[in-house]
Amino acid sequence: MTQKSTGPVLIELDEGQAETPATAPPVPDADLPVPTGRAMQTLATLATRRSSGLTRFFWSSLLALVSFAASVAAWEFVTGLIERSPILGWTATVLTGLFVLALLLIAGREWLALGRLKRIDGLRTQADAALSTGDLKAARAVSDRLLSLYANRADLAAARSAMAARASDSFDADAALGLAEQHLLGPLDALARLEVEAAARQVATVTAIVPLALADLVVALTSNLRMIRRIAEIYGGRSGTLGSWRLTRAVLTHLVATGAVAVGDDLIGSIAGGGVLAKVSRRFGEGVINGALTARVGVAAIEVCRPLPFVTEKRPSVTGLVKRALTGLFPG
Repeated sequence: MTQKSTGPVLIELDEGQAETPATAPPVPDADLPVPTGRAMQTLATLATRRSSGLTRFFWSSLLALVSFAASVAAWEFVTGLIERSPILGWTATVLTGLFVLALLLIAGREWLALGRLKRIDGLRTQADAALSTGDLKAARAVSDRLLSLYANRADLAAARSAMAARASDSFDADAALGLAEQHLLGPLDALARLEVEAAARQVATVTAIVPLALADLVVALTSNLRMIRRIAEIYGGRSGTLGSWRLTRAVLTHLVATGAVAVGDDLIGSIAGGGVLAKVSRRFGEGVINGALTARVGVAAIEVCRPLPFVTEKRPSVTGLVKRALTGLFPG
């Protein structure tokens, strides 16, 4: 009969096979979905969706009907009040007139804002044409129009003086536009980059921390709209409500058309070094992706709102913007 051993059982391992918690491979998260930047993907899809002709006709006719009904109701209210009490009736007439005046002022402001955006678009088109043909006269005309655009900017007074002093030193189109870009747009580019970094940081932080449903989508929408509006104001656009929506559609349509809103390995690798997203939670990963896509929207907004193309100045790097914006927010 074999005697049962009560001592410890030792299993000897060969050298090099011992594993410790520090050297053991991480447990794979095979069941976790890969971060895709859902909030920014949804925002781009909604903003660039084109409605059908029937849908536009429906909303236009509905708006016309509601406006007509409101006008008739206001007219009957005022005329009936004048018949019952002339003092109250004329008071209502004055208040109605003030309301209509406010609507006209708002419409005028929107018209001026759209005109200013169109002026900036025209400057950029003329600058592209001058660069492609090498026309020094056309390039100097663009520089003069750029000086006129920023004539009332007190923060660019020194830049205007420096540019005017060196205007005669340019003997080709590239040098003339590069001089204007260096003196006038260089400081504005720095301010625009700060706006992009702030928006990317806000979107990434809320996505990673706030667990509420649709919170990331709401924050992405408001942050991107505010960022695009601020970038337009920095470059002199001062867009109104309609102008901001026009800019947003133009920027996001460009991103969707070029595929820049899609999340690829190049984006993850350039931001996270290929390994950071595997070390943090999926929520943090979503925050990083949404922040990176917001930075892409910001760079596109800079290109759309900038009165000149990038000639001598370097185009903002999405990787650099995201690294500066997200440094210290996420582990790893």
